[in-house]
Amino acid sequence: MTEGASLPPSGLPGLDPRFSRILRVPGRGVDAGVSREWHHLDTGDELARLGIPTAGTILAVHGNPTWSYLWRSIVSESVRAAESGRPAWRVVAVDQLDMGFSERTGVHRPLHQRVSDLAAFTEALALEGPVVTLGHDWGGVVSLGWAVDHGTSLAGVMLLNTAIHHPEGVPIPAPLRLAGAWGVLAASTVGTTAFLDTTLALATPSLDRDVADAYRAPYRTAERRRAIGGFVADIPVDARHESFGELDRIAGAVARLDVPALMLWGPNDPIFSDRYLDDLADRLPHADVHRFEGASHLVAEDRPYADAVLTWLEDNGERLSGLAPSPPRAAASARRTSTGSPDGPPFVPLWRGLDERREDDSVAVVDMAPRGKSEPRRVSWRQLDDRVRKLAAGLHRMGVRKGQRVSLLVQPGPTLTAVVYACLRIGAVVVVADAGLGVKGLTRAVRGAWPHVVIGEALGLTAARTLGWPGLRISTARLPRVAAVALGVECSLADVIELGTGAPVPAPPGPGDEAAILFTSGSTGPAKGVVYRHGQLSALRDVLAAHFDVTSETGLVTGFAPFALLGPALGTRSVTPDMDVSAPRTLTASAVAAAVRESDARIVFLSPAAILNVVATADALTTTDRAALTHVRTFLSTGAPIGEQLLASAAALMPNATPHTPYGMTECLLVTDVTLDGIRAAAAAPDRGVCVGTPIGSNRVLVAALDADGRPTAAPSDEAGVLGELVVSAPHLKDHYDRLWLTDRAAENGTPSGNRGAAAGERWHRTGDVGHLDADGRVWVEGRLPHVIVTADGPVAPVGAEQDVEGVEGVRRAAVVGVGPHGLRQAVAVVETVPPTSRPGLATPELTAAVRASTALPLVAVLAVPQLPTDIRHNSKIDRSRVSMWAESTLAGGKTGAL
Repeated sequence: MTEGASLPPSGLPGLDPRFSRILRVPGRGVDAGVSREWHHLDTGDELARLGIPTAGTILAVHGNPTWSYLWRSIVSESVRAAESGRPAWRVVAVDQLDMGFSERTGVHRPLHQRVSDLAAFTEALALEGPVVTLGHDWGGVVSLGWAVDHGTSLAGVMLLNTAIHHPEGVPIPAPLRLAGAWGVLAASTVGTTAFLDTTLALATPSLDRDVADAYRAPYRTAERRRAIGGFVADIPVDARHESFGELDRIAGAVARLDVPALMLWGPNDPIFSDRYLDDLADRLPHADVHRFEGASHLVAEDRPYADAVLTWLEDNGERLSGLAPSPPRAAASARRTSTGSPDGPPFVPLWRGLDERREDDSVAVVDMAPRGKSEPRRVSWRQLDDRVRKLAAGLHRMGVRKGQRVSLLVQPGPTLTAVVYACLRIGAVVVVADAGLGVKGLTRAVRGAWPHVVIGEALGLTAARTLGWPGLRISTARLPRVAAVALGVECSLADVIELGTGAPVPAPPGPGDEAAILFTSGSTGPAKGVVYRHGQLSALRDVLAAHFDVTSETGLVTGFAPFALLGPALGTRSVTPDMDVSAPRTLTASAVAAAVRESDARIVFLSPAAILNVVATADALTTTDRAALTHVRTFLSTGAPIGEQLLASAAALMPNATPHTPYGMTECLLVTDVTLDGIRAAAAAPDRGVCVGTPIGSNRVLVAALDADGRPTAAPSDEAGVLGELVVSAPHLKDHYDRLWLTDRAAENGTPSGNRGAAAGERWHRTGDVGHLDADGRVWVEGRLPHVIVTADGPVAPVGAEQDVEGVEGVRRAAVVGVGPHGLRQAVAVVETVPPTSRPGLATPELTAAVRASTALPLVAVLAVPQLPTDIRHNSKIDRSRVSMWAESTLAGGKTGAL
């Protein structure tokens, strides 16, 4: 039964009827000799009426069971953008035949036919290049089929959640499996609206009722829903399916595309998961990718995709028009890597220290708390090098290749060290997510990185199995067969070593190859994967060695996870003290002393949270412990700036050490440095905030001044006394965020070199920290950008006022946050008291008066809580956003609950 195309009913939210068109198209294939009517949206006439020339056309193709209504945002926003002077792109969004308001043909339309249909439509429309395709769901496959067949017109491809390949032997996603099951297909997709309703329910947040009704508008009857069932039946579940060959053809051709590409993804999609994103990223390694955390299948409804699309088109205008070449991203990034460039120092790989000491039987790595043993585990340089080489060769023989990702769920110690250097040696990318992220955070991190291999201890592998983490699984220890099967473990590290014994190690990676993905703490939003290349990690090693004078005899005690693996790279012995590295507060003073004594270390790295407990447990130190600590020459508090009093308390335990508190972040682990004496000297200055010293080596720090609305809008400068966002540059600055193109763009936007074409050594990063420079070039941190209080008199950073309040007797810690509407925010102090208050609420009148008198910042209220919430990794950074929401609710008369 056929039914002609029609225009959508008026009044559908967000859909401008001016753009609806019906085009009669001569058919092909099964439609040879027959013309079909297509409903579509087209902004071309409106742009012509406005007299705006176009840069090209976006050809948008919906999936199943949506229609061109999915693209209403890009349709309307593209016109508004053109009217505002941004590059104009015509948008053509089709309703595929038998879908939306296009003709109901009653004809079976497998994948090859739908690709042919779209080609017939664009020919009838006389569509000329440059064309950038945009597809979602099975519309992604159809749009890519058109793309690979129209190379002369194609300028780029853009994709929302879709798939063009499914691994052999892996069942298709459960929702599709259920919908396509015998006896269920017709009822769930055609006879009822179940499949349509389930798809619409995937939106996060839920769709407004009138928007959901708009999606249902073309599918009111079973007859009009037949193609919904046809699409599900056309999913190639195996090689016997009639559409398998066409899908395989498209997948192979996509891997040969060299045009710019963009992928915007909803990682919570139960249908097109990150598995399919990973496959597409392998085929289009130069693509810009952004995963919208929390978004699901209907990412076009969940997140502002249209603005992202238009921004990407604007950024890539010259490449899309053919005026500039389109280099693969890896090559472009490698050119940006300063270390190893012709003008910089020669590239020295991280494993060079192992190569140089492979015949050395002295201790390289010590584990102070090996599981099930009472004595420390000591590994020599010879043993470590041998283990690294065999693991590297074994992993390579198993099929692990350069660029493939290996997630490590192993506690710091000799085993983790050996595995890390083995992966680096063959060019595999190590994925390190701190256990301090918690189960939810770890799951988000591991799934986001989508590793090819997971190497872990039993606890980590249990989580991987239970939570469905991807990757071939290797256990650190040999497991009983039953346990190995239960955990999905393929083999153990012992098996890998056996496989690699006597086998050659492959050619090493270069400075521009990806080396590691380190995850941020998650204290300011979902943890982000930070990608480092080999050249940048080597630069980090070099700046650390030079600034702190690390030699082969220095020795390191590393109670701070990011630096726990650098000992071999620095060519010096290292030891991890007896502690739970995911819970820094488990480190005691006695454990630090034992680690120093064991390694004769001259440098100690600790995190602020660890220092708190080290100082608190100092009374347990023996005479022998204290004697060992006198050998320490350099003490570093790394992870977050700490105040003079805490640093001095820790320094008192190591009387011959120079205390340092470097400033950095996961994106650039060492930016500035200040000693205890430097902090004391800065205390005499009239500046506000925490002094973190001056830039290390060739590092640079500039400040982008805040405007009256609290936004960093000015060009970064080195002018003293200006409150703004700190912008940093360093040879060891990260390369990019993993699959977070928009976040990358924001972090680089407005920096001196911008976000495109940065020259060697001139890469910059917007830190999100606010502060200022003083006349001596010292950097002062005054808080985070989201925590700036924008009052009627302008922006106020919180840290200075917090320091004032923390000087009041009876106050242990303070957070100064804003309440009220943006631009008219009022400041509130929330304090921990000594002794702690029993319940949260208003502070006593006496304490309130003392706190208000301590600072020049007007405070509308003072609240007291038993404990301020801190971030999950360092246990030191106060979660001011959470405190602000709680204070606002409390002062508005809400129930006063615990923070």
